[in-house]
Amino acid sequence: MRLTPVDLAVVLAVAAGLCLVLLTRHGPSAPAVLASPTLTPGAVNDDVTQANIGSTICVRGWTRTVRPPVAYTNALKAEQLRAYGLPGPLSAYQEDHLISLELGGAPTDPRNLWPEPYPRAADVDRIENELNAKVCSGRLTLAEARRQEAALKHARG
Repeated sequence: MRLTPVDLAVVLAVAAGLCLVLLTRHGPSAPAVLASPTLTPGAVNDDVTQANIGSTICVRGWTRTVRPPVAYTNALKAEQLRAYGLPGPLSAYQEDHLISLELGGAPTDPRNLWPEPYPRAADVDRIENELNAKVCSGRLTLAEARRQEAALKHARG
């Protein structure tokens, strides 16, 4: 198995126990919270596989059928803001899936969710949609898209 530089950096950070909370900036006013590999390692929906993407993630509107209710994500967001040591109101963050629903991420598993500040969340949503389009067109495997997404969110928020 070959590790990319991003994969290696994530592995080393986890091994060293340095991934509690990392903050970085993307532009002058767009703070990003890096998903902690310890607190948010990611989890997948076992009902989504490469073999059935045509009847799951590649069906327009499918994510609406698995998206968790706002009451659940807001309660989890409050807990995770404390765990990540983040300030501010709940409304400043989107409870984001490390492995997005568009790529068959686990909808309600806390290991797959973390508070991502706006406006970075909107930028990441576009990337998630691009990865979904590549998987559904056959240009990228589901496993590779999930790996790329997790690496991005652990390295850049």
